[in-house]
Formats: sequence, C-alpha cells, structure tokens
Amino acid sequence: MALSEMIQLSQELRERIVQRIPESGEANIKFGAQLIVGQGQAAVFYRDGKSLDVFGPGRHTLTTANVPLLTNFLGNLVFGKGSFPAVVYYVAVREFPQEGWGTRQPIAMQTPGQGLGWLLLGAHGTFGFEVKDPKRVVDTLVGGGQAALELRDLKTRLTNVIVQSATDWFAEVNPGNLMKAQAMMDEMSMAIKVKAQDQFEALGLLLKSITIGGLSPLETSAEKLQQMGLLDAQMYMQLQAMNTIKESSQGGGQAGTGVGLGAGMGAGMGLGQMMAGMFGGMQQQQAAQPAAAPAAAPAGGAPPDIMGVTEAAAYLGVSIEDVVELCNSGQLKAKKIGSQYRISRAAIDEFMKS
Repeated sequence: MALSEMIQLSQELRERIVQRIPESGEANIKFGAQLIVGQGQAAVFYRDGKSLDVFGPGRHTLTTANVPLLTNFLGNLVFGKGSFPAVVYYVAVREFPQEGWGTRQPIAMQTPGQGLGWLLLGAHGTFGFEVKDPKRVVDTLVGGGQAALELRDLKTRLTNVIVQSATDWFAEVNPGNLMKAQAMMDEMSMAIKVKAQDQFEALGLLLKSITIGGLSPLETSAEKLQQMGLLDAQMYMQLQAMNTIKESSQGGGQAGTGVGLGAGMGAGMGLGQMMAGMFGGMQQQQAAQPAAAPAAAPAGGAPPDIMGVTEAAAYLGVSIEDVVELCNSGQLKAKKIGSQYRISRAAIDEFMKS
C-alpha cells in the first residue's frame, strides 16, 4: 500500500454526489500529508464502518490535532507511527437547484359521483436540494465499499419520496376533480415539501424547493383500478360484463343487423339497469356519495375523438355543469349542434395545457 502525501480529488463533482478515495481498499496516509478540498465540497474520513473527521474547502495539513476522531478511533494502531490507514470520501455540498421529477406510476384521486369514482393522474415538476450533513450522507447512502454515488441514482430515490408525499396529499385532501386539483398546485407543493423534508433530512439532505409543473389525466380503466386495488373483484366483474353487453349490442355484419336492433334495445335497457345497480353499490362503498353519472368511455377503452358533454366531463374528471360552463365561456372550444355541444379530444387536451 503506497504512502499518500497528497490527497486531492482530480475531477469536479458534477454528476456525482460522493467520490471515494481510493476507490477500493484503504489509503496509507502520512501524518503531515496535504488534504485539498475544493469549493462546494467536503472531505469525510472513514474507517471500519464509521464516518469520522470532516474537512471543508481549503488546504489542510493532517496531524493528530486535526483528525482527533480518527486518531482516537485507531488508538495504539498509529501510536509511534508516521502514517495511518483510512478512506476519504469527497461529498458535493453545493446546491442542486433544478432537478426534474415525475410520476412513473399514476396517482389515484377519488372523484365521487363521476365516472368510475377514481381518476388516475400523472404529475411532474422540479425540486432543489443540497447536502446538509456530509457524514450522514456517507453513512446512509454510501457506506464502506461503494466507490461513488451518482446524482441520477440519488434522484431516483428522492423522486420516489416526492411522489409518495404527493400520493399522501391526494389521499388526505382529495380535491374531487382535476380542475380543483390544478387550482391547488401551490398548496400541494408546500405540503409535499413539508411531508418529504423529514425523509430528506434522514439521508443528510435539505429539500430547498419544489414546484409542480402540471397534472395530467391518464387513461383510467377498470383493469388499472383493479390492479391498484381500487376496485374489488365483484365490481370489476360487473364492469367487464357491462362492457361485453355493450359490445354485443352493437352487432356486426348482415347477420348481426337484426340481432343488433332487437337484442340491442334489450341490451341497452339491461345496460342501464346494470349501471344503476353498479354505481349504487359503488356509492355505498364510498360513504353514500351523490348519484354517479355513467362513465363516458367503455371500461378499459380509450375516450372517443369527439365527445359530448357527459363524455368530456368523465374524461376531465369534473361535473357536467363545469363542462357546460367552460363551453359557454369559450374557455373550452366546442361546436354547438342544436342545444348539444360536441367537443374534440384535441380541444380538451389543448385546454388542459393552458
């Protein structure tokens, strides 16, 4: 093991949070050696599973006086010797102000009386953080053997913390529809910061800021809700049966024409009865909420390119009255045919981005 008389990080910590020197094994460091720490960095001495002395920016001459924790820890091992074994971790302590985050799994928001009773959302934004406690970062995120900690790997972990905090906020506050949730994004970002801060601090980090760039509706199908545990098996089977009846009522070909006219009318009546019973059961499960409007799109299917007011309300996760008001005010572009509005999915998506 070579004797180290100069310890310095050769590369700048741009895309890394932590860099170990040496990358494997231990350094044999001479008393009187020079330790150089750059701006925005801290150097942490580490030995046998413990972080010990910490140095800030500057040039430091290593003596038993300025590595007291390490000297006491090693005890007789270094007494009377001119060197000591240790590892040095360089930690980036500068601010990382604009790191992007986004949901990989959808956030579920309850929408009582609308569609399937749930709306799946995607969210994205930015957050800023910095290292608050270099020793804790080394102890909790690196340990003794890892050569480096990449920024991208840490971001994945921190994003999971933020998304979980956002999920908790929706469960506690439950805005009820997408428009109200979008109007509460500032409140939501502040709440997420408070919720996530403890977990950041446990890692030795400080969450300095968080923004929410937007909330967007995702495809909300019975299959996805059932996979997430939001629909029980009985409700899921009812939705599947409803979808099968609706598809069969449409008929197909010459043979299907007669069947479609006769069976279709009966199926349509049965469909209405099934939907009434299904949503009645759903209302009981959701603490007797007001009567639900039927879902616009078939369970598991994509919404149509042209929608009526009912379909648009289900797609947006808002009430029918809200959609009518948006159309009347011109905020949502729609074509009026007689007394009915026809709204393209492109117009709805454009409204969501505005």
